[in-house]
Amino acid sequence: MIIEIIVRILGAILLGAAGWQLGEYLAGNEPADYYFRYVVVLMLAGVALGGLLAPYFTIKPIQFIRGKIRQLPAQELFAIILGLIIGLIVAALLSPVLAILPAPFGDYLPFVAAVVFGYLGMAIMVMRQKDILSVIGSRFAGDGKGTREERPVLLDTSVIIDGRIADISQTGFISGTMLVPRFVLNELQHIADSPDALRRNRGRRGLDMLNRLKEESVVPVRITDMDAPDAHQVDDKLIQLAKSLRCPVVTNDYNMNRVAQLQGVLVLNINELANAVKSVLLPGETISVKIIQEGKELGQGVGYLDDGTMIVVEEGRPYIGQTIPILIKKVLQKTEGRLVFALPALDR
Repeated sequence: MIIEIIVRILGAILLGAAGWQLGEYLAGNEPADYYFRYVVVLMLAGVALGGLLAPYFTIKPIQFIRGKIRQLPAQELFAIILGLIIGLIVAALLSPVLAILPAPFGDYLPFVAAVVFGYLGMAIMVMRQKDILSVIGSRFAGDGKGTREERPVLLDTSVIIDGRIADISQTGFISGTMLVPRFVLNELQHIADSPDALRRNRGRRGLDMLNRLKEESVVPVRITDMDAPDAHQVDDKLIQLAKSLRCPVVTNDYNMNRVAQLQGVLVLNINELANAVKSVLLPGETISVKIIQEGKELGQGVGYLDDGTMIVVEEGRPYIGQTIPILIKKVLQKTEGRLVFALPALDR
């Protein structure tokens, strides 16, 4: 804001001075009233235009360019810079040949060649960046097998608060850099400052988990300033950013999962991963479980497996506090987890 005010003042001064000079030139040897009409009116017009339009020719374009650069993935930005350098090198090699051409071609063609080859270099590198960078990577790897492409992944607020991503990151299942956008970090801080005790504890847990991720994760964890200024909600920003980076989003949020999939964004759901790696239970199978509490219905007992699966044991109330064999009768699979119904197998 202060910079914009300074730019407006400087613009008013410069255009005011330009209006003054233009007024004196137009007034020439005219009488005093014409002098006033030209000089003062043009000077005031210059001051007004300079104050109003200066930011749109200085600050606004710079902010627009900075915003676009922030949204660019690092790989794409590197490809653009590399393509520009290669294009300018080619143009520099051709410039001596073009400069000896007769005028006016020899005067302008070197500049045209620099513009054309610079643009072609950037365009080719952006369009074929994956192929070219993979070839470069395989050359440096030296084993002739190339390198595996490692995409970054975006973490949303729910998966950070959940905390299981910290354990998953240590197993090596996630190989790419884990990106935490600045707006996700801001949302965590906002939740941690909430007057509601439950939300405040969730926010603080999320910040603690983020610190643990940065300290213990075997893959890099980076806070990024990349943003999606066209979106206002955090979920919408994440989806747009994932589209721009062409990378998946890691989440536990059911609604976020569905909306992202509808928009063609790959989603890694921790709950679905947890369900996929749980031990398989089949009806008719006998296992042992400790009954720890009563169920909702009369005579029921409830126990839990090591992975957190809840088992409702019919006629299990008399065995509360005991570990007994049970016979699996039915398994219900839901998005949030499994629910198992069983009977005591003591007499079976």
